[in-house]
Amino acid sequence: MESDAAPARDSSVRPPDTRVAHLLYLLHGLAPFTAWTFAVVAVIISIFTRDEVRGTWVETHHSWVTRTFWWSLLWIVIGWILFFTFIGIPVAILLWVVLGVWYLYRVIRGWLRLNDGQPAP
Repeated sequence: MESDAAPARDSSVRPPDTRVAHLLYLLHGLAPFTAWTFAVVAVIISIFTRDEVRGTWVETHHSWVTRTFWWSLLWIVIGWILFFTFIGIPVAILLWVVLGVWYLYRVIRGWLRLNDGQPAP
């Protein structure tokens, strides 16, 4: 006789905790409006909490926001170098505007995937 009860789930396998990843996206989302200080805080939090999600799809989100931060930092520095040449001031300003849009795009794209339970792109 077959049972109509659902099969028992293995209680030892828990879905990964996404709360820290949500916090990382929140901090990165606010970063362009806080002179990027929240992004630094988010990277530090990511470094200390990454082991908790290692080997899960959530780890991809830690990598995604960390790479976004480091690439942004590189382009911020390049923008400052251009800014101090005076001739490059308009180029630096344009670069920073494009960087801000790109940064927010990556944060929003990753956060939406996290909300859907998918790994980062």
